[in-house]
Amino acid sequence: MGKVTYREIAGQGAAYWTAVLACALVAAAGLGAALYMRAEGHHVSGMNEQIVWGMPHVFAVFLIVAASGALNVASIASVFGRSLYKPLARLSGLLAVALLIGGLWNLVLDLGRPGHILAAVLYPNFRSIFAWNIYLYTGFLVIVGFYLWFMMERRLNPHTHAVGVLAFLWRLVLTTGTGSIFGFLAARSAYDSAVMAPLFILMSFAFGLAIFVLVLMAGFHVVGRPIGARLLARLKTLLAVFVAGVMYFVAVFHLTNLYMAGHRGVESFLLVTGGIYPALFWGGQVLIGGVVPLVLLLRRRPPGDAPGLTRVLAWAAALVVFGGLCQVYVIIIGGQAYPLQLFPGMIVHSSFYDGVVHSYIPRWPETTLAVSGVAVVGLIVLLAVRLLPFLPESLADEVVSAHAPPPKAGEPAVGA
Repeated sequence: MGKVTYREIAGQGAAYWTAVLACALVAAAGLGAALYMRAEGHHVSGMNEQIVWGMPHVFAVFLIVAASGALNVASIASVFGRSLYKPLARLSGLLAVALLIGGLWNLVLDLGRPGHILAAVLYPNFRSIFAWNIYLYTGFLVIVGFYLWFMMERRLNPHTHAVGVLAFLWRLVLTTGTGSIFGFLAARSAYDSAVMAPLFILMSFAFGLAIFVLVLMAGFHVVGRPIGARLLARLKTLLAVFVAGVMYFVAVFHLTNLYMAGHRGVESFLLVTGGIYPALFWGGQVLIGGVVPLVLLLRRRPPGDAPGLTRVLAWAAALVVFGGLCQVYVIIIGGQAYPLQLFPGMIVHSSFYDGVVHSYIPRWPETTLAVSGVAVVGLIVLLAVRLLPFLPESLADEVVSAHAPPPKAGEPAVGA
């Protein structure tokens, strides 16, 4: 049996500092783009009076949803007692914090005047789900910060379970609040559904785990640390379950809308007649982000085939991330592009775009700001793993097996 030890990465190589510099430059470019839009007005972007949430919101919602799901690995270890995942808990917490900060970076800078967020804090409107999310996001950062402290401080380890339970419950409420932003918008036919909350919870599980897998494997590959087939096989199965869950709730969401006469118009728009949106839904979200990853993940592989599992898991996780971005784009942009139904069942004609499908073409300012949120995530993770011991020295089978019970009779072999 081995023992899991944690160690900072050396971080002295040219590749490491190049990555840090690249992330810092992209983040600075995003800040510059936000200042440019503030000075010139949002007319320099592709956003308009109808499409008020553009690419920054697409990436922000994706990152915030993924932040909740990235903590899932730590929750499985400390809340549900699956000690096989315990060596990954520190990285899980770090990535959750980094993803949320990256998402909030996009949201705050996209306000035009970020200082206005203080008005929502000083004069809260608790009838607004947006006001509630301010407290959910900041509370998440504080709780996960304590969670990481308790995991990394040996004297506080006995209390990790209690803090982990609080973090687990808080992130469920956080993701429910994010999904409810859309579910409570009854004016938008594409959003008005109670299914949005559980759908966003499943999306967080899939997106967060996919990003966690990519960061884990990239980090271990760069520093030359091993990952055993047993852990890879568990992550592969877990990701397959989450992807299948997302596809199930997406089907329930659209079938429910098709059943309701008032939503058939927007369903036809998003699934058939909407141009780019049906293409992103069927091609990006369903095929690339759902069906193909499931085929890769559910295919059985020879026991102990760590290199093969690494390739399959990396490809599947990358496809899930791409499909997730397509999904969030269809939800946010497609939902706004479809015209508001002010008087259902009536034909309305005026000079205010009634009944008109709105167009949106992202321009460089909001696209640069959107991508800069990802760069902020990368910068936080790169600096943190160099300064503090977040990464285990080894995740080989003989090491992680010390934290997991032996396989039960009839359990599939490692890597199966």
